Amino acid sequence: MSLGDLIDGVVASEKTLTVFNPVGDVTDRLAAHFSDRNISVTSARSPHGPSNYAVLSTGETFHTAVAVDELLEPSEQVEPGFERQQYAPVLDHLDETLFTSYDRDKMLAATREIEDRAWRVGAGHLYSGFQTGDNLRSQQTAYERLGSRGDLSVHAYVYPSERVPQADSFQLHLARTEEIRNSWFVVYDGNGINDYKCALVAEERPQEAGFTGFWTYDPSTVDYLVTYLQTTYASIESDGTGRRTPLPFPRYLA
Repeated sequence: MSLGDLIDGVVASEKTLTVFNPVGDVTDRLAAHFSDRNISVTSARSPHGPSNYAVLSTGETFHTAVAVDELLEPSEQVEPGFERQQYAPVLDHLDETLFTSYDRDKMLAATREIEDRAWRVGAGHLYSGFQTGDNLRSQQTAYERLGSRGDLSVHAYVYPSERVPQADSFQLHLARTEEIRNSWFVVYDGNGINDYKCALVAEERPQEAGFTGFWTYDPSTVDYLVTYLQTTYASIESDGTGRRTPLPFPRYLA
């Protein structure tokens, strides 16, 4: 299952936030609040329920219910919204969060969130896809610092379409594949600690403006991404017959 397949799986797993007995413009405000999430906001009336409460669901499956005021509480904005506390408890059920039409500035801001977490932990493995050597060159100083940080192992993936910079303190993977040329990803394994695991995966798609992708804190999805990158672009794990060992699906696609 490629990185693009994972993104398509997130697209297909859209959730619905239903606001019951809304007062004023809260439905529109929530729709704007979650505009960069893979979530549809609707409203409904119920004669037996309170006003302004929201239910998160997928099809007929209930996830959680919360007062609208909790979702609309003002908080410090962190672009592009990696802080879980900002949308708790709904965000706990949005492990794979879709975004569309992100430009390079937003992608870089999202990338910095994950890189900062890896820097603070100072251990584990960080996997970053830069698409081209030019993109890596502009970030080389930062990645040399990351690669020199404690026990942090840093891997950079580039499509070798032009001169690729030399890597001194991190491992460089050159792959002449469409996936590497079109994908921007940053995956941190949290040094094996589930609470620290996070990832960003996106594609530039010809029919769409900007990048389409998702970020996640779900450990099973991060584990899948790590294994996929290791087996596809580094060493291939084999069962002894020359066949690639199947990867376990992320939880949300299982």
